[in-house]
Amino acid sequence: MAADSMEIDDALYSRQRYVLGDTAMQKMAQSHVFLSGIGGLGVEIAKNIILAGVKALTVHDTKQCTKWDLGINFFIHEDDITSQRNRAEATLHHIAELNPYVHVAASTVPLDETTDLSFLKQYQCVILTEVNLLLQKKINDFCHAQQPPIKFISADVYGICSRLFCDFGDEFEVLDTTGEEPKEIFISNITQSNPGIVTCLENHPHRLETGQFLTFREVNGMLCLNGSTHQITDMEPYLHGGIAVQVKTPKMLYFERLEKQLTNPLCLVADFSKPEAPLQTHVAMLALNHFQENFGRGPNIGCLQDAEEMLKIAMSISETLENKPQVDENVVKWLSRTAQGFLAPLAAAVGGVASQEVLKAVTGKFSPLQQWLYIDMLDIVTPLEKMGSEEFLPRGDRYDALRVCIGDGLCQKLHDLNVFLVGCGAIGCEMLKNFALLGVGTGQDKGLVTITDPDLIEKSNLNRQFLFRPYHIQKPKSYTAAEATLNINPHLKIDSYINKVCPATENTYSDEFYTKQDVIVTALDNVEARRYIDSRCVANLRPLIDSGTMGTKGHTEVIVPHLTESYNSHRDPPEEEIPFCTLKSFPATIEHTIQWARDKFESLFSHKPSLFNKFWQTYPSAEEVLQRIQSGESLEGCFHVIKTLSRRPRSWTQCVELARVKFEKYFSHKALQLLHSFPLDTRLKDGSLFWQSPKRPPFPVKFEVSDPLHYGFIVSAAKLFATVYCVPVTEKDLSEETILKNISAVKVPEFRPSNKVVQTDETARKPDHIAVSSEDERNAIFQLEKSILSNEALENDLKMKPISFEKDDDSNGHIDFITAASNLRAKMYNIEPADRFKTKRIAGKIIPAIATATAAVSGLVALELIKVVGGFSAAAYKNCFLNLAIPIMVFTKTAEVRRTEIRNGISFTIWDRWTIYGKEDFTLLDFINAVREKYGIEPTMVVQGVKMLYVPVMPGHIKRLKLTMQKLVKPSADKKYVDLTVSFAPEIDGEEDLPGPPVRYYFVQEDN
Repeated sequence: MAADSMEIDDALYSRQRYVLGDTAMQKMAQSHVFLSGIGGLGVEIAKNIILAGVKALTVHDTKQCTKWDLGINFFIHEDDITSQRNRAEATLHHIAELNPYVHVAASTVPLDETTDLSFLKQYQCVILTEVNLLLQKKINDFCHAQQPPIKFISADVYGICSRLFCDFGDEFEVLDTTGEEPKEIFISNITQSNPGIVTCLENHPHRLETGQFLTFREVNGMLCLNGSTHQITDMEPYLHGGIAVQVKTPKMLYFERLEKQLTNPLCLVADFSKPEAPLQTHVAMLALNHFQENFGRGPNIGCLQDAEEMLKIAMSISETLENKPQVDENVVKWLSRTAQGFLAPLAAAVGGVASQEVLKAVTGKFSPLQQWLYIDMLDIVTPLEKMGSEEFLPRGDRYDALRVCIGDGLCQKLHDLNVFLVGCGAIGCEMLKNFALLGVGTGQDKGLVTITDPDLIEKSNLNRQFLFRPYHIQKPKSYTAAEATLNINPHLKIDSYINKVCPATENTYSDEFYTKQDVIVTALDNVEARRYIDSRCVANLRPLIDSGTMGTKGHTEVIVPHLTESYNSHRDPPEEEIPFCTLKSFPATIEHTIQWARDKFESLFSHKPSLFNKFWQTYPSAEEVLQRIQSGESLEGCFHVIKTLSRRPRSWTQCVELARVKFEKYFSHKALQLLHSFPLDTRLKDGSLFWQSPKRPPFPVKFEVSDPLHYGFIVSAAKLFATVYCVPVTEKDLSEETILKNISAVKVPEFRPSNKVVQTDETARKPDHIAVSSEDERNAIFQLEKSILSNEALENDLKMKPISFEKDDDSNGHIDFITAASNLRAKMYNIEPADRFKTKRIAGKIIPAIATATAAVSGLVALELIKVVGGFSAAAYKNCFLNLAIPIMVFTKTAEVRRTEIRNGISFTIWDRWTIYGKEDFTLLDFINAVREKYGIEPTMVVQGVKMLYVPVMPGHIKRLKLTMQKLVKPSADKKYVDLTVSFAPEIDGEEDLPGPPVRYYFVQEDN
C-alpha cells in the first residue's frame, strides 16, 4: 500500500500525530528496523519505537536471562530465568503486545565479525546496543556504504556513563528541522525599495531568523507578491499590509562514519557549565572499550588496579584524538568502578533520545543528533567517594546492577522510601517502571509507593502509557498501573487511589499524610495542580520532583527543602487571551474562528441547557413562574429560559429547522449587520480604513444545500439539538432524503438591520449580563402564557440534557459541529480553513505527546530521586530542559532559595515556618505578643488564607485583639492548628508592610 494512502488510527495515535504529522507517521509505518541487544537500554528503545508505530521491528539477542536482568529489563520475569530463556524470546510477547500494528520478530543467531551482513539490507535503520566497538565499526561501514545508506545508531550504558552515536549517511535530507508550526505574520507595510522592507503590525514581533523563507498572501496593491516565496536577508524591525507565512524548506545534513568520528567526535553539549565533559567521557568510554578488547573482560567492580590500567589507556587514547582532550581521572575511575553495573533510569533517559533518533532516521522529520551524545551521572557517585568497595559488590539479588553503581546503602534507602506519585498517565507509567527497577518501596519494614489518578484509561492513552493494554480501556488508571507495576517487581508495596489532589481532598491528603512521605513526584498535565501540590510540599517541608512534556519538549525540576526555590517561586507569563471583540466580530486567524465555534458549542449545548434546568429546579412549575412575573417579581434568567422554552424543537424536523435558522444568523445575517454598522469604505478618525489588516471584512455565506460544509453544519447541529432537547431520532430521520426535504421546507427569516452597538475595543471584556428591556419582559409573559395554554410547559418540557464536550469520541459529533461552524465563519471572513484534525487539537486544547519524550523525562526524574534519597548537597541537583526534535538537552543547577530580610537581622526563606503554641483562651493580642517575644518582631497584620483576621486600619479590627483565636479562626473539631500569614510595619512610614514567613498556630500545646 502506498504510504500516502494509509489510514492512521486516530483513536490510538491522535496525540502523536500532532507531534509528527501524517506524512512522517505514514513513512514510519512503512519502515523496518533492526535492534541488537535487548538488555536494559535495548528494551527501552524497543518499547518506544513500537509504541510510535514502525511497521516491523526485529529484536536480536544471544544472551540468556539472568537474575541481573530483573533489575534492568522490565519485561523479564523470574520464570524466564528458571527456564533459561533467551532475552529476545522472553521479551518478544510483551513488546509485541504494546502495538498491534507493529510486526515484531526475535532473532537469536550470533552476530559477530564473521557474520554476513547482507541480511541488514532489508532494514531502513539498524540500532546496536551491547555490541563491541570493533563490530560496531564493521556494521557501521556496511550500513554507510549502502545506497541509500542504512541509518545507523549505536547506544550504550556502562555504569554511570552513557553514549549515543548516529550516522545517517553522507547526505541526509531533513524535511522539517523543528516541527514547529509555520509562523504567520500580519503585514502593515512593504516598501518599494530594493530589497523591499516588510514591516509587521505593532506589538506583533515576527520571531523569524535570517535565511528563512516567506511566502505572501492577501497583499493588496502588490499583487505579484501573493504566492511568491522570498528569503529573509535583512532583519529590520517591522512597521505596516497582507500576511507573510513562513515556508519550511528541507535541509541537507552530512554525517561521518564511526571510524572517523572516534578520533574527531562532534558532540552535543548537555551541560554548559562543563563544556569539556562530552570529550572527556568519550575518551573514558573508548578506554573502557580498549580495556575490554585487551583483557576479554570489563574492569572488576571497585578494583583500583583495573582503574589505573584504564587511566593509562585513556591517556594514550587522548593523544590519538585530533583535539587531544584532557583526561578526567575522576570520570575514568568511576567508569571503571561501575562499568559492570547499570543505572536503569539513565537507560530510560538515553533510550528516549535514541528512540527519537530512530524515528528521525525513518521519517526525515526533525534534526538528527550530530553525532554523539554523552550523559554521565558523576553527580550521583561523587558523594559516595568514601564508601568501601564492598558496598558496591553484588549480593545475588535483582538489584545487583544498581548496587554496583550507587552502593548498598543507597539501595536500602530506596527500598525504605515512602513516595507519593501524583498522576498515572504517560510520565506516571514510566515512573512506576523506574520505581520497580530501583526497588522503591520494597523494604521489609518500611517503604511504600502511593499513587493517585482520577482518570479512566482511553484508547488514545495506549500510544504512550505503556503499562496499559486494550483490555484495560475504561478501567481506572491508578489501579491498573499498580497491578502492572507488580508484574515488573512483585516486592513493591503500592497503595492506589482515584482522587484528585486538591483542596477538596485534604482530608485524605492531609498534612499528616504529606509528613509521612519522603518525596513527592508529580506527573501532571496542568499548572494549577502543580502549584497546589508545590504549596503543600512547601508547607510540609517535603521534597518535590516535577516534570512535564509537550510533544518532543520536556522539563524536570527538583525542589528540595531549604536548598532550592519552589515551583511557585517562578511564574510563566499568562496565556494571551483572544479579545472579546475579536472573537465576536473581528476574527483574523483560524484560531479565532475555532475558539468562536467552541464557545458556541458550550453556549448552545451545555451552558444554556444547564441554566434552563437550574431555573426549573428552583421554580418547579411554569404556572408559578407566570404568576410571579405577572405580579412584578424579577426572576433571574427568566427571560432567556422562557425564550428557550417557547422555541423548543419537539421533532427532528424542528431540529433541522433550528439548525438552518442558526446557519443564516451566524454566517449571513452577522456579516450583513457588521457591514451595515461599518460599510467597506468606513474610515477611522486618522483617515485610515476601518477594514484593514488584521480586521477582515465579512461577506455573507449563501446557503447551498449541495455544499458538504453547509450540509455538514446542518446535520451536526440538528443532531446536537435533538440530544439536548431530548428529541428521538430514527434512521429514516437521518437519511439524506429526509434531511434535504426538511431543509427545503424551512422559511428563513429575512435580515433586518439593528442599531446595536458593535464592540471594537480590544480591552473590553464579555459582559456578564445582557440587560432585558421592559418589552422583552412583556414578551416573556406572552410567550409563557402561550406555552402553558398549548400544553408545552409540562414537566418533561422543563428539562434539557446538557452535553459535556468530549473531543476523543468521534461518534458524538462534537468536533464535527465545531469544525463545520469554524470553517463557515472562516469562509465568511476569507480565512484559510482548518481540517478536522487541526480543529480537534485547538478546540480540545490537546497537548501533543510522544513516548520518547516521556521516557527520557521520567528517567531524568528517577536519577534526581536517587540524589534526593541520598540527601545530597545543592550542587548535585540538576534541572533539565530538552527538545528531542532539535535536539537539545540542557542541564542547569537548581535555583538557590532566596532569603528575605525583614529587619534587625531577622530573615526567612519560603521553607521557614514560625510556630506559636496557644491554649483555649489565647486571644489575638496574645498571639501577636507571642510572635514578638519568640521572634523579636511584632506583626501588624494577620491573615488566614484570603480572610483578613487583623488589619488595624480596617473598621472594628482593633476590637478583635480581645477575641480568642478559636473564635476568630473557627477551626473544625479535628483541626489542631492553622497556618497564618503575618506582616510587619515598614521601617519608613508610607512604604509597604514587610512580609513574613507563614506562622503555624497550634490551638493547644502539643505533647512532646
